[in-house]
Amino acid sequence: MHHDCSTPAVPGRTYLFDARGVDRRFRHAAIFGALHTLLPGESMRFCNGHDPVPLLNEIEDIFGERVNVVYHRRTIGDVVIDFKLRS
Repeated sequence: MHHDCSTPAVPGRTYLFDARGVDRRFRHAAIFGALHTLLPGESMRFCNGHDPVPLLNEIEDIFGERVNVVYHRRTIGDVVIDFKLRS
């Protein structure tokens, strides 16, 4: 079965990114690559096993206020964050 990865998996132009399935050595590069491909108004729903505070600092350094960060879950072993590219 064919899957079109350019189609949002979550309604409202939100694309899923489960970091737990990406090898650690590729993880930050993959996350930044995904963020750089977002169009204004689109979001990336990020799932991870821990709170990625150093990553959030890097995102702020690179994107500044262009990316809005919204936590949906912040528990041990289950963190879900939306990164939305501002219009």
